[in-house]
Amino acid sequence: MLDLRAVWRDAVDMSFDQVQPFSSFSDPQQVAFHRTELSVILSLYGRMVAAGEWRDYGISTLRDLAVFSVFRRTAEHPLYRIEKRPKLRNRQGQYAVVGMDGQILKRGHDLRMVLRVLERKLIRSVT
Repeated sequence: MLDLRAVWRDAVDMSFDQVQPFSSFSDPQQVAFHRTELSVILSLYGRMVAAGEWRDYGISTLRDLAVFSVFRRTAEHPLYRIEKRPKLRNRQGQYAVVGMDGQILKRGHDLRMVLRVLERKLIRSVT
């Protein structure tokens, strides 16, 4: 019979050498949506799903921006991207809605105002 206790002990000892403090896992340079921002976005998303316009979403957090992508079907390119770029906060605004073709539909400092461009599409689809 093979004795794996020595191998296990060596593997456990090695893993303790590679353990990093918990604070090093959070990257302060990574941009993410705040809970209040996500609640505004998900509120619109829920209304659009109920209207049958949207079916899936994806969230990406990168160094320079955070992206909330909206899909009609899972295997497609996103219909819209809601982007947060904090570096543009003092210029034209950190929030932007980008269309499927890459055109910026609306940009601004207030997320609710920026998302109104998508709510207009909800009004058109209902009527």
